[in-house]
Amino acid sequence: MESPQRSAPQSPPPGCPMHGTPLYGETFSSDPGAVYDKLRTYGHAAPVELSPGVDATLVTSHEAALRVLQNPALFARDSRRWAALNEGRVPLDSPVLPMMFYRPNCLFTDGAEHLRLRKAVTESLERLNDNRLNRHVERIAGYLIDQFSGLGRADLINDYAKLLPLLLFNQLFGCPADIGDRLTRSMSALFDGLDVVEANEELNACLMELVALKRRRPGDDITSWLVQHPAGLRDEELKDQLVMLMGAGVEPERNLIGNALLVLLSGEGGTLRIEDALDDVLWNNPPIANYATHYPMQDVEVDGVPMDAGSPVVISFAAANSDPALTDARLTLSKGAHLAWGAGPHACPAKSPAQLIALTAIEYLFNALPDVALSVPAGSVEWRPGPFQRGLVSLPVRFSPAFARTSGTGGAPGGPGGPGVVPAPVPGMQQAPAAAPGTPPQPSAAAPAPGRPAGKQKGWWSSFLDVFRL
Repeated sequence: MESPQRSAPQSPPPGCPMHGTPLYGETFSSDPGAVYDKLRTYGHAAPVELSPGVDATLVTSHEAALRVLQNPALFARDSRRWAALNEGRVPLDSPVLPMMFYRPNCLFTDGAEHLRLRKAVTESLERLNDNRLNRHVERIAGYLIDQFSGLGRADLINDYAKLLPLLLFNQLFGCPADIGDRLTRSMSALFDGLDVVEANEELNACLMELVALKRRRPGDDITSWLVQHPAGLRDEELKDQLVMLMGAGVEPERNLIGNALLVLLSGEGGTLRIEDALDDVLWNNPPIANYATHYPMQDVEVDGVPMDAGSPVVISFAAANSDPALTDARLTLSKGAHLAWGAGPHACPAKSPAQLIALTAIEYLFNALPDVALSVPAGSVEWRPGPFQRGLVSLPVRFSPAFARTSGTGGAPGGPGGPGVVPAPVPGMQQAPAAAPGTPPQPSAAAPAPGRPAGKQKGWWSSFLDVFRL
């Protein structure tokens, strides 16, 4: 992440009349719906504070959200237009800047450049085969479940929903062991807000190494497909498309899986199919609640709400989906009419694979652990703070310990291995020792991969590769 070199300004304290309603802190994370209701008293959009000293306008109505999302001639995505940042009025250590700084990828570009980059991304994603993607998810899901299945308890966020997308993107990007371990660590640190500057530098470095590797030795993976695409992306452009794919894929997928598991395990709405639980989340608790930041090209009014040129205009997918104006219309709207995937030229290009990944991950978990149940009341779960995402801190569960392996060669119990057949233990793997509740398990012990010094701490990806010899 490149940023201007200047001193951070002194910001007025939170709650100052200069700022809008805070979208951070316990009040917002515990009950965002109440905050959205308050913001609706301003009209179709309202002033908010994304983090201390970072002001924006939040669009809360479904109609106004579509007006912004579908009008690229008036609302740009290029954050280099952000007037307050350019004028030194934004704290440079703000935790929201990594999600808002400009990168030359199809998320932050407009016009012909956006079309060129998006074409490379969408056509590369279209080469993903559903059956192959499903096998990747099942294999990773089984591997992760193996780490805690003998304990009788787990945290389905930190032990499962968080790690599965990270490992899957290593697979889809064609990462070798070392690069994959570094990629997993740096992305985890960025999402958790830990050592953000160092993690961002490491993320950029390992992705540039991956791009260089795929130029020399292309494979059957997204990185190679982007390298080979006729758009002729430069190395920096390739790196930034991969950053965008990771950011737009890992965090939302984690939250989609976790939020749907909460719906299913809490029994909200009675007995639901997994597909219905996912749809419930996308409408009522979207994984990315507020984002798609736009910058007006000129001073403009949207449904009577003034928006200054170059000021951040953030779309609230959560508030738009729960817009009271849609109460009656939702009875006749299609399931996909929500805005969780965005709309307009920047709409998510990967909603089909994203839904397939979540569906497969949840289905596999319930097949492997059929009696899984929440170990805390559903109403006591804690939500992660922050203005953009809507995700759980943890999801503690209990189940009958299962010492049979699920990640060998046959897939989920009752799956390709045959009805009720669970694959034999994977050589070299050991049962995870008991750990304190809420502590993420570590990768199982396995023989060191060729070329790796004995005793060197392995990460999740290299341990996974050791098991499957991919």
